[in-house]
Amino acid sequence: FWEVISEEHGVDPTGSYSGDSQTQLDKIDVYYNDATGGKYVPRAILVDLEPGTMDSVRSGVYGQLFRPDNFVF
Repeated sequence: FWEVISEEHGVDPTGSYSGDSQTQLDKIDVYYNDATGGKYVPRAILVDLEPGTMDSVRSGVYGQLFRPDNFVF
């Protein structure tokens, strides 16, 4: 999900905007909060009973996007 949303809005895996269109920024606040340093952080809480699942998300390509306190397990 976040890979597709990030691509649509021009957000790279580090949370930086790398798009080329104002249209990408028009509704970016629906899915992302504007963080310091021009970064975008997903508006999400990730919940699972299995810590291994969260570890796989954190170690994935888009794992850097999420704040550590967004993970609940």
